[in-house]
Amino acid sequence: MEVAEIRRYPVKSMLGEVVPLAEVGERGLTGDRLWAVRDSDGKFGSGKSTRRFRRMPGLFELRAYGAEPAPIIELPDGRRFSAADSDGHRAVGEILGRPVTLAPEGPVLHHDEGPVSLITTASLRRLTELSTGEADGVDIDPLRFRANLLIDVPGGGFAEDNWSGRRLKIGPDVVLHVIRPLTRCGMIDMAQDRVRERNDLLKTLAEHHALTFGVFATVERPGRLAVGDPCSWA
Repeated sequence: MEVAEIRRYPVKSMLGEVVPLAEVGERGLTGDRLWAVRDSDGKFGSGKSTRRFRRMPGLFELRAYGAEPAPIIELPDGRRFSAADSDGHRAVGEILGRPVTLAPEGPVLHHDEGPVSLITTASLRRLTELSTGEADGVDIDPLRFRANLLIDVPGGGFAEDNWSGRRLKIGPDVVLHVIRPLTRCGMIDMAQDRVRERNDLLKTLAEHHALTFGVFATVERPGRLAVGDPCSWA
């Protein structure tokens, strides 16, 4: 096993970036989902509506890049703003059709379930076999699942099914404690970036895999990880 891809989402529910390496701390990948779009009533923008989050169509038209002291937001027309720039807030609000601000994380983390999310190439191949819709390519595109780490695992089947409770060592430093499978929502069928809208993936997971895909983990030992790092069980 090895790390095939690292993804970071500096602003929750916007498009993110593929990076060659990342620092990992107790909270997860440095800068991942550290900021979010906030509605006038205090709810945060998301692909779904819950007690804390509000679905805001249009977020997938925006891309965020990690930067200090605040992420950079790229609009569909190519304009870029700092997430701390009030002019950028107004421009984002025009796209979303509502007044919003961009805010850094407070005492409650922006993560839906846990600090680090992982999926595998084996599970993507298995889901491609089970799905009835038109594939994104040879396999279903991993970006649909907005996971931090794509782990290259040979073979097929849902490789993560027996990972819960285990400790995964990545590269020379990082050790993750896998907690449990990730429950999925309709976001995986939405069009984003280079993939088109689908209507079958969530249904397929409901029928064959209890609505779960991938796992989330906590950070037991922080450090740096990179694409190509070997993964083994600690």
